[in-house]
Amino acid sequence: KGVIKMINPAKLLQFRKDWGEFENRHPKFVKFIGAVVQSGIGEDSVIDVCVTLPDGRKLESNMKLTAEDVEFIKGFGNIM
Repeated sequence: KGVIKMINPAKLLQFRKDWGEFENRHPKFVKFIGAVVQSGIGEDSVIDVCVTLPDGRKLESNMKLTAEDVEFIKGFGNIM
């Protein structure tokens, strides 16, 4: 696995500020993510992502969550 890095407190504070601004711009998306976590997302859940670029091209991907992914997602929600 990777090297453990120390958290830069200034960057963490900036991230929290940026996240708050993101929430203000996209409240439905943030509520959607909360609903996903509350619904019991678990191991073997699949997250599909599709991005439509301004020129109409679509980029798509997906990932099947591991138990570690689920714990990370739940932990991430606790720091927000």
